[in-house]
Amino acid sequence: MNGRRRGIEVFSWCFYDFANSAYPTLIVTVAYSVYFKKIVAGGGGGGDFLWGISLSIAMIITSLISPPLSAVADSAGLRKRLLLAFAALCVIATALLTTVKAGMAAVGMALFIAATIGFEGSLIFYNAFLPEISTPATIGRVSGWGWGLGYFGGLLCLFLVKPLLAGGFSPENLPLFRASFFAVAVFYAVFTLPVVFWLRESRPAARENGNFPSPGETTSLIRSVREAFRSLLETFHELRRREGALRFLLAFFIYNDGIVTVISFSSIYAVTTLGFSMAETLELFIAVQVSAGVGALALGYLADAWGERKTVLLTLANWCIVVIVAYLTGSKSTFFAVSILAGFSLGSCQAASRSLMARYIPPGGTTQTYAFYGLCGKMSSIMGPLVFGGVSAATGDQRTAILSVLLFFLIGGALLWSNPEPGDAGAG
Repeated sequence: MNGRRRGIEVFSWCFYDFANSAYPTLIVTVAYSVYFKKIVAGGGGGGDFLWGISLSIAMIITSLISPPLSAVADSAGLRKRLLLAFAALCVIATALLTTVKAGMAAVGMALFIAATIGFEGSLIFYNAFLPEISTPATIGRVSGWGWGLGYFGGLLCLFLVKPLLAGGFSPENLPLFRASFFAVAVFYAVFTLPVVFWLRESRPAARENGNFPSPGETTSLIRSVREAFRSLLETFHELRRREGALRFLLAFFIYNDGIVTVISFSSIYAVTTLGFSMAETLELFIAVQVSAGVGALALGYLADAWGERKTVLLTLANWCIVVIVAYLTGSKSTFFAVSILAGFSLGSCQAASRSLMARYIPPGGTTQTYAFYGLCGKMSSIMGPLVFGGVSAATGDQRTAILSVLLFFLIGGALLWSNPEPGDAGAG
């Protein structure tokens, strides 16, 4: 790949982060999460529990469908098409959230689950392009560019929909509040276009060797699924032979649970426990988006120079501080400050984790290895929201619920601390 072609590939790849970050920012974190609890589910700890269930169901379904699809994507050269198919599912379901009103909890949950499956499913195939468009020397910064640009995409979308959300949940503003969900869908669709036009997929090595059918050949569903799981099993055995790979995935499984839980409940916590207004919540998450983007960009370079493992450990220490302070404080200004620290750790931790995973990828198994990585992320995302929602519903106290998240960071960090730095296993 020549320099100009690589630059275009990197640009279009990073821009998908810019596009899709509107969904976790506005739907999962800032707007729909609070709307679902306060308006759709009627408030109270039960709303937290239903929100946690919705997240967990979405992750379970994505976990079940992504491994066979990822193996087929590697063998048949379908990564880009599957990325765009899942992105389209997220866009359509997000647009339909506009129709969800008070008391429509089942519909609101179903559409959110579908949208989240689309969002999370697309990331399996998106992440798998990273080793292909970068080199072992640049993979940390390219991953950081994607995360950083993504948070600035979320920031731009926040600014665009702020007039729709600032009026809060007053009856006259509710139609505008719901219109923000449709705006997110449009934003996501428009800024995915660079991927459509410029991101190219290389010819699968397995197909060049004649081991798998080409996309145009007709194969039975049973054979495709069997080949998919056979390939995934081979990838698992290959990872077992790579020192520290499975231990890293276990650590990621645990600490990512904490990250997903904080993201999913932070806006609900700010509004319910600390009394933030919707306008104050928007200001808070605008600041968080800026700090997240800066953190992802800055620590991407640190990851290349210092090592991804050490970079992740640094961010996990920050996460521990964030959770402890959030539990102790009743001050909006203190929570605002610690949220900025959380934002700085958010993008940088996930970017460094993604590039660290690339160090363990066996030859020819890019998407399959990221399927294991994504599977850990999605399976981990099942327990945390359920724990937070369950504790909140049982105790009526979100402070106790937020403190439970500390365990995920401590245990995940301890596992990663005991893991050695990997060699360069990624593709160039």
